Amino acid sequence: MKKVVVGMSGGVDSSVAAYLLKEQGYEVIGVTMQIWQDEEQAVQEENGGCCGLSAVDDARRVAAQLEIPYYVMNFKEEFKHHVIDYFVEEYRQGRTPNPCIACNRYVKWESLLNRSLAIGADYIATGHYARIVCLENGRYTLQRSANLAKDQTYALYNLTQEQLKRTLMPVGAYSKEEIRGIAEKIGLMVASKPDSQDICFVPDGDYASYIEETAGVHMPEGNFVLTDGTVIGRHKGITHYTVGQRKGLGLALGYPAFVLEIRPDTNEVVIGTHAESMADSLRANHLNFMSVEDLTEPKRVFTKIRYNHKGVWATVEKVGEDEVLCTFEEPQRAVTPGQAVVFYDGDYVVGGGTIL
Repeated sequence: MKKVVVGMSGGVDSSVAAYLLKEQGYEVIGVTMQIWQDEEQAVQEENGGCCGLSAVDDARRVAAQLEIPYYVMNFKEEFKHHVIDYFVEEYRQGRTPNPCIACNRYVKWESLLNRSLAIGADYIATGHYARIVCLENGRYTLQRSANLAKDQTYALYNLTQEQLKRTLMPVGAYSKEEIRGIAEKIGLMVASKPDSQDICFVPDGDYASYIEETAGVHMPEGNFVLTDGTVIGRHKGITHYTVGQRKGLGLALGYPAFVLEIRPDTNEVVIGTHAESMADSLRANHLNFMSVEDLTEPKRVFTKIRYNHKGVWATVEKVGEDEVLCTFEEPQRAVTPGQAVVFYDGDYVVGGGTIL
């Protein structure tokens, strides 16, 4: 019997994932990853996080219902290094990080997988809405969820071949309604629990305050400028802004104003019009390919530049050892440095990288 460690967040998706795998004949072990830096912060989980103390309570109860062993594993150190420190530093550098992608790659997979293999597991599993397939060329990739509205492949593009080979995602074949229906049918107490939202360690969405209070990083005020350098006002500190932002700028220019660029070296936030916020192309690095080993020639791909982006057709080509140029077929608004760009061939993930 194959042994699988299921990452259980206390939510309905990971709970049903554990149930489905047990039904399929796996020896299932439930694990919740403890990532909080301060136990008192665990109350924040009520506001939408996925790994606080109430998550542990819910996951433990579900494991008892399913009659599977359950453990809490401490990943605080890994989470601080790979997620929180990265999050703070990216904002300091004027970029907009994607902490969920970093958490998936380095905590939920790298750390959890290594520890699971060490205790004799064959696989890890999660409640993500995505599917893992092995292509004819022998490579593993992600296929978009059967429920496209909940598809989470964008946030998982950075997984390695070894990680994909050792991962099961049973929820990806179902819709959210079907998953809740299964949970209700078997009487899981989390069947109607709401989905987690936003970044788990900043539940109120005030990233700038979190960076200042938690990391002790105070970013000074500076100038709002136009593209020609004209000073048009004062900003509250660059951690308060992201490229593409329109609301909360406090500027009255007589036209809708957007953040075009953040310049940490001069502490300036560049403001412009909607037309100026459109881009024909982007460059990305920190590349990870899935369905192909590498890009050997330009390829037309369906491209997403943020999690809730509807996607656009583009041509992607290598322009350096670890850099691609992605040229859109229609100009796109708010191409944001620090965010991920993910390329699709049909329903399959080709790969992705970090927008420069």
